[in-house]
Amino acid sequence: MPAPRPALLIPVVLAVLGVAAGITAALRSPPEPVPPSTPAATAPAPTVTASAPASPAPVKDGHPPAGAYAGSAVCGECHEDEHAAWGKGWHSRALSPATSKFVVGDFRKTHFKGDSSEAWMRRDGEHHHMRTRGADGQLAEFPVQWVIGGKRMQDPVTTLADGRWQVLPVYFHVTGKGEWVDYSETKQGALTPDHPFFWTNFRRSAQHACLDCHVTGLDARYERASHIWSTKFTDAGVACESCHGPGARHADTQEPKDIVQPDKLSPEQGLAVCAQCHGPRRPLFPILDAAHRFQPGQRYDDHYMPIVLFVGNERSGDYFTDGRPSTSSFEYQALLQSRCHTQGGATCLTCHTAPHEPHAANEVRPPKPEQTAAHVSVGASTCQQCHADVFAQGQRHTHHTARAAQDCLSCHMPPVVSGVLDKFADHAMDVPAPDNTTRHGVPNACNTCHAKATPESMSQALTKWWPQAAGRQQRRLRLADAFDDKTAATSRPALEAVLADSTEAPSLRGAAARLLARRFKHEAAPALRATLKGTTDNSLRTDVIDALGFTGARAAAEDLVPLLADGSLWVRQAAALTLTTLGDARGPAALETLASRPETSGLVQPHLVLGQLAMRRKDVATATREFERALDLQPYNPDALVRLADLYIVQGQTQRGQERLEEALRFDPQSRAAKQRLTMLRQGR
Repeated sequence: MPAPRPALLIPVVLAVLGVAAGITAALRSPPEPVPPSTPAATAPAPTVTASAPASPAPVKDGHPPAGAYAGSAVCGECHEDEHAAWGKGWHSRALSPATSKFVVGDFRKTHFKGDSSEAWMRRDGEHHHMRTRGADGQLAEFPVQWVIGGKRMQDPVTTLADGRWQVLPVYFHVTGKGEWVDYSETKQGALTPDHPFFWTNFRRSAQHACLDCHVTGLDARYERASHIWSTKFTDAGVACESCHGPGARHADTQEPKDIVQPDKLSPEQGLAVCAQCHGPRRPLFPILDAAHRFQPGQRYDDHYMPIVLFVGNERSGDYFTDGRPSTSSFEYQALLQSRCHTQGGATCLTCHTAPHEPHAANEVRPPKPEQTAAHVSVGASTCQQCHADVFAQGQRHTHHTARAAQDCLSCHMPPVVSGVLDKFADHAMDVPAPDNTTRHGVPNACNTCHAKATPESMSQALTKWWPQAAGRQQRRLRLADAFDDKTAATSRPALEAVLADSTEAPSLRGAAARLLARRFKHEAAPALRATLKGTTDNSLRTDVIDALGFTGARAAAEDLVPLLADGSLWVRQAAALTLTTLGDARGPAALETLASRPETSGLVQPHLVLGQLAMRRKDVATATREFERALDLQPYNPDALVRLADLYIVQGQTQRGQERLEEALRFDPQSRAAKQRLTMLRQGR
């Protein structure tokens, strides 16, 4: 007997198929997000040794192909000292099995109670457990099978019945009082089971949010029909091949050309090795696409765009109003905007070593013997290699007598960046700007030490002691004037100045482009078009193209058409999407090309937008095909699932439509669209 047609819902779906609105929303894929609130049943504990992802097919010479992984144990057969040194550091413990060797949290029948979460921890021999509320709101006990980190904070992970690795609700704060904390509750407020950040939901899935940077050689997959996740990797932790690239071929040939040496790469490629994990980023291809994952030796911007000031179309809460990251783990974004990088070419390896090389704390290069003899701090010793003249001035430069104030980091990398309950150094490495504290609430290095002094008095002292600093301060003052939402109404001159400044960090110019388009939609196009013609930076060009789409400036179409053949896939895709937004027929044609060619068919956005366009012209078959293809690539996209449900319902396939809506709620329990449609479906039965 065929399923009854939901008469109440069909008019709504037909309206959806007939409207042009929503194309712009489809142009921007959600920031890799949001699954199943399945019952809190757990899967059997996995074995400690994780299996490697499937290797590429062997090449004709009999040696493994360049993309095949060997595993750190194989690397250690020849590189014993390096392997042993790496094994003592925290990169090797980025992910560890939950055994007594690696678990640092107190599981001796301890208890934690927060505003909305509560947990009881216990240990049974080598087995660790956490009792807490599951997806159904009822208390249940979950085995802790893996732990993430442990240097400052350690996150326990359990595996649910559908194969998802979920980060349990409370973490152990190692560097504080040795206590359990609920960081998500601290950041998000009280959490109920239908909140995206409740621990059983997709936002807290390790496959989605953690493993790409906490394991080596990840191969995570999701079976749409069964709703089952599978997870394989070469090594738990950040192992040899995370930084040196897949090494099976090198292990076989022993040829240096078959392995990556980060210190022999170009500065840009060397920085990318660290940047792949030390800063949240938007991937060009979806996270489940192991074939297109970044490998050491490749260009960062061929795979990622750093998240700067915006997550998708939403303003990020992880930035100060002058554009500096306010949250830890954004070291790459901070470094990109530092003068040390933009003018001096500094990269991570300028100050840090590889994890297996001799180093001070946090992989900082150790001081030279003469520096140690002169009582130079570890932090200042790395600055001295580029700023010897300033360093030689001593107190004539610092104007302070306290030893702590002689450390360059005290003034130029103050601990104002938050990380759970700790404070970290600011990698933007700039001069203090107390006036921004007064005008925009941005913390400054001076008041970090002189907590009882006013920012105004600190500003006066700075002007007196370092008159030349005023010029450097103007940069941060201008950025804050441009970016702060409180000064949005008067921010156009500052935004245009940031955008036009070729000496400014491209990432900050890109943020200015996006804000200019949003705040001054009808006036922004001339400045955006001028910037697009005057830069070759792929990240900046992508941001500017996106901003032009937001303005709706059709005159910009002729600027974009040549970029459909650009060398950057980010730029090509952005040009095609924005031309489509502007109503230019060359945009959809370019999207068809991207969606059909083997090397680009794995991009999600072209399929989503082609599906939307087909919905506009009521081509149900094409729209269904494109959305299904998008979901094969990115199955956790709730908006695409809702649109696909509409398509099935209008075709009379009510059961398939309902299944897509239920899947959308697995990934986003708060999806109003999915909830409303499911309610109407049930009312129509």
